[in-house]
Amino acid sequence: MNNKLYASAFLIFCILGLTSGRKKTTIAVVDLRCENLINPLAIDNTQPHLSWKITHTDGNTQQAFYQIQVASDSTALADKNLADRWDSGKTKSSSSVLVSYRGHPLTSRMHSYWRVRIWNEKNQISEWSTIQRFGIGIIGDDKLQGAFIGLQEVQSPLVQKKFQLSKVETTLIHVNALGYFELYINGKKVTADVLAPAVSHLDKRSLINTYDITNYLRTGNNVIVMWLGTGWFKPTTGFDVKFNGAVVRAQIDVFRNKEWHTILHTDSSWKGSPTGYSDSGTWRALSFGGERIDANLNPSTLTNKSMDNRIWLPVEEVDIPLHQASPQMVEPNRITQTLTAKNIKRLQDSVWLIDMGKATNGWLEVEFNGLRHKQELQLEYSDHLDKDGNFADQGQRDIYIATGTPKEIFQNKFNHHAFQYVRITNLAIAPHLKDVKAHLIHTNFQNGSSFACSDTDLNAIHDMIQYTMRNISFSGYQVDCPHLERAGYGGDGNSSTNTFQTMYGASPLFANWVQAWSDAMREEGSLPHVAPNPGAGGGGPYWCGFFVMAPWRTHVNYGDARLITKYYEEMKSWVGYVDKYTVDGLLKRWPDTKYRDWFLGDWLAPIGVDAGNQISVDLVNNCFISECFATLEKIATVLGQTKDATAFATRRSRLNTLLHKTFFNPSDNTYATGSQLDMSYPMLTGVTPPELVAVVKAKLLALTKERHNDHIAVGLVGVPILTQWAIENDVPDFMYNMLKKRDYPGYLHMIDNGATTTWEYWSGERSRIHNCYNGVGTWFYQVVAGIRPDENRPGYQHMTIKPQIPNGITWVKSHIDSPYGKIVVDWSIRDRQLLLDIQLPVGSSATFIAPENTQIVMWNRKRAESKQTLELMNGKHTLVLERLP
Repeated sequence: MNNKLYASAFLIFCILGLTSGRKKTTIAVVDLRCENLINPLAIDNTQPHLSWKITHTDGNTQQAFYQIQVASDSTALADKNLADRWDSGKTKSSSSVLVSYRGHPLTSRMHSYWRVRIWNEKNQISEWSTIQRFGIGIIGDDKLQGAFIGLQEVQSPLVQKKFQLSKVETTLIHVNALGYFELYINGKKVTADVLAPAVSHLDKRSLINTYDITNYLRTGNNVIVMWLGTGWFKPTTGFDVKFNGAVVRAQIDVFRNKEWHTILHTDSSWKGSPTGYSDSGTWRALSFGGERIDANLNPSTLTNKSMDNRIWLPVEEVDIPLHQASPQMVEPNRITQTLTAKNIKRLQDSVWLIDMGKATNGWLEVEFNGLRHKQELQLEYSDHLDKDGNFADQGQRDIYIATGTPKEIFQNKFNHHAFQYVRITNLAIAPHLKDVKAHLIHTNFQNGSSFACSDTDLNAIHDMIQYTMRNISFSGYQVDCPHLERAGYGGDGNSSTNTFQTMYGASPLFANWVQAWSDAMREEGSLPHVAPNPGAGGGGPYWCGFFVMAPWRTHVNYGDARLITKYYEEMKSWVGYVDKYTVDGLLKRWPDTKYRDWFLGDWLAPIGVDAGNQISVDLVNNCFISECFATLEKIATVLGQTKDATAFATRRSRLNTLLHKTFFNPSDNTYATGSQLDMSYPMLTGVTPPELVAVVKAKLLALTKERHNDHIAVGLVGVPILTQWAIENDVPDFMYNMLKKRDYPGYLHMIDNGATTTWEYWSGERSRIHNCYNGVGTWFYQVVAGIRPDENRPGYQHMTIKPQIPNGITWVKSHIDSPYGKIVVDWSIRDRQLLLDIQLPVGSSATFIAPENTQIVMWNRKRAESKQTLELMNGKHTLVLERLP
């Protein structure tokens, strides 16, 4: 080898040697979503929004370009790079959340396949993502085929149709049930969905569920069976239901020759068979009852052979009033957790009390052995025992009539209960603990954020609130309580939206729920207090104004502007309704209607707090209107409606001036009654002039100590407002001291009295699975962990990280699952140093602000020259702060 060749070889060897040990950065595109849903088969529009997350193995990186490909054929896309619907090309953009489709026009029932890749700022390219799927539902002029069918006076029939296929091709079924349904093809249940569909305002809208049933079909004979339940579709609920029985319509489409062809739909040729299921309640407030289940009348299996042994009757085609049927745009209900009984004790002969160990909303499952034929069991449910340890009757009960087979299993199907305790009557021998299960059911949003710290009391409160959120968020909305009222109260939703959206990724749930509010709007912009709205519900402006606040918070927390865009004009209509009942500049009581009553300020405040005092009600409601004006100003600004934004800002300023003049007491620096809510809300909404903020703040802190002995003293409305005030005013010990109180009223008082979910009353009356005091949940993340979203760059595209450290907390481990990925903030105190580990996902950045009485001295193992702030890009950051004397 000559010297020149040797030198070249040696140089190559050296380069290889130097680079072989160097870690190669790998970029990947993951978690693809369409309309924030995973592989939706039927969305409700033709302009979908596409999202993805980016992972990388080392350092930090940014998306500089993306390329989206959308195709009609997944194989052609994968093998031939054929994107016949849209190829964005290499597009300069950092956007990865809800990117608008800009390809060839899409139409009803059109299905597409898509993938994405990205380039970073160094022009390094990722691999293509996995190919995902989305479909356009039956929308626009394309109408769902088939008649509504059912059996008169039968609440839970089976409906069946036999059909033949010469070959199996890609096949979808679109199901439009007005109550509940389960779908079976050739004896197998399609999907793990339960209690489908999600809720809607049935006077205006029903929802269509779409499933791919290709893998359930076979060449030759096939049988489709749907098992129906009435759910909210009852003459007793207030939805103007005329048919007394469950109804459904459906069509089956086959993809053939690049087009969808309807091969089957519901009509009078289908057959129906009554079953042993029926509801025992009216589904009005306090009367949700349960199910009567005669197992002798139910099929033992749904196989074709079992179906052939049943008696089948002609179905009736049912005339249903004209309304809009649209694709369901929220994840289905699923069983997400199963609990096993912790204790069973005998109350008296043949009466047993079962303790599941934890409150749960969902289904009970019990395996019974040795029951007699036609033996009738009563199962009653409650979320608590009374003060004497006795079963608290909440009107939840099922009846089970046995078959008498050696082993039989009871399980709910078309109703659900909120319970920790079950009382079974007329059962000689107790079941085994392992044979009693409670299935938690909720909308199948993704598990989200986490929080833990050195204080086990705080952890217990956080975990109780987070678990409560799962129990009250099902069927595409949030309820006050799942068992007694099961109502989508706007006040309860307003109180907990920020907590829920911090803890879970659930923007589709809000899309479904806000749609129900729009559908429930009445004349001149009037809104109910509950949506969907089958009947009157108590509340006040804070309840109706959910229609303004929830879309904005969805924008801020998820970076999802679809709701503020879609419903902005209707929000303004509601403001017009508010104007109608505004007297001398202040909103006064509007009239009760058949769909709305009461006119509350705060609600369910502790004993001794005069939340019903008219002066407090007027102040709180008008402060809320001020907050709505401020929110609408922001919405108008985002939407480019500058004249509207200016008008809302002017209205807010005038109202704030009037509120201060009307309700401020200069003799003692209080507002209205001097309650925590009356004091904090004017400061939060800007009613308090800047020069008086310090004295009003000091007065609030003093009153809390003197009047309430450092206890929390607010209700459903006040909890999130007081919490937000504490977050913005850097007073971590104020809220921490209240949270640490173990006597009434307080969260630890609940826990010390057996709570695993939050209560309706601070005293524990009535409901103990309730969406009332959960608004404090944001405090754990925004104060103790210090993670706050930036309204100007929403969805945690940018955030502020500034822990506020309560006296006594020594470490925190937390994360938030944002639209861009996982945000992690962990900190600990060692000697006089505060050590932080921060992780930001690709697409996010943060402004870190040193907590009070600290300064940054090290950043990623380098001196930071005693800084107070840092700008952080994505990736991992290690900070050392010194605590000042």
